[in-house]
Amino acid sequence: MAMQEEEIRAHILEALPDAVVEITDLAGDGDHYACRVVSKAFEGLNRVRQHQLVYEALGGKMGSTLHALALKTETP
Repeated sequence: MAMQEEEIRAHILEALPDAVVEITDLAGDGDHYACRVVSKAFEGLNRVRQHQLVYEALGGKMGSTLHALALKTETP
């Protein structure tokens, strides 16, 4: 079963409550998303660590329930 946009958003906001999360369904299939996350939690972290925080927020669903996520992270 594919992961819905709101479920992705909820997981990210639970881990990063200040985040602004923008999600786009790239293929219209609920399986391939682009996600932009803006959070103060990313300040001072390199891009790899920023992405790891988002993947950790998804609780291991990346690669299983969530097939593909093009991720862009930023600080405010």
